[in-house]
Amino acid sequence: MAFLVRLADGLAHEIKNPLSTMSINLALLQEDWERAGASRNSEGAPLRTPREERSQKRIKTLQREVHRLEHILDDFLHYARGGVVDRRPEDLARIVRELLEFVEPEDERAGIRHHVDLPIGLPLVLVDEARIKQAVLNLLVNARQAMPDGGELLVRVRRMGNQVELSITDTGIGMSPEKLARCFEEYWSDKPGGTGLGLSTVRRILEEHGGSVTVLSEEGRGSSFSLYLPLAVELVRGDESEARERSEGPSA
Repeated sequence: MAFLVRLADGLAHEIKNPLSTMSINLALLQEDWERAGASRNSEGAPLRTPREERSQKRIKTLQREVHRLEHILDDFLHYARGGVVDRRPEDLARIVRELLEFVEPEDERAGIRHHVDLPIGLPLVLVDEARIKQAVLNLLVNARQAMPDGGELLVRVRRMGNQVELSITDTGIGMSPEKLARCFEEYWSDKPGGTGLGLSTVRRILEEHGGSVTVLSEEGRGSSFSLYLPLAVELVRGDESEARERSEGPSA
């Protein structure tokens, strides 16, 4: 795995350099075309020949594709590296509340209403806040994309035995049984321009935390993702018990 990560980093570096060069030169080329068509009509719009219009459209298409390749490359690197998990006791409800405040303006514009159940005083979970935020944000964005005509987003955090459960439910397009069976596969996506690493990254982050993720979905009715994270106090007790066993040695 370490070798593959180094290989991925080297390959990404070799790809990123020409992509950056292409992006810069396309931006300069666009500026040249804009200066060339500096004359404007009475309404202030630039006057361009049909050839100039076609060239501008092609430049924008190339810029869009370069940005898409950069996005795919970034997703690939994040997934390949995994990242060092720095776990600390955190309030999962607070983390989710902050993310909902972040996405709420865009959700409102999309006609999505939030229904939230985030109790105060739940036990802490032992997590890397940045990594868990990445996983939850992936699911919130996924829910928005599943509701192009608006809908309801239900978010709930609750204790389930020695775990805390976070459920994110949408009333969107849902998934067929075939799509549901494949949704966590690497590089599988039915979205135009999707990299197929969003949900697989969510699963990987949860597994890095000793947790898990499940999904229920019905085509035409929506999807519900449930994230399970172990309580910080249970992990601490487990570590203390293991330390005592090591210090006491094998029993007679």
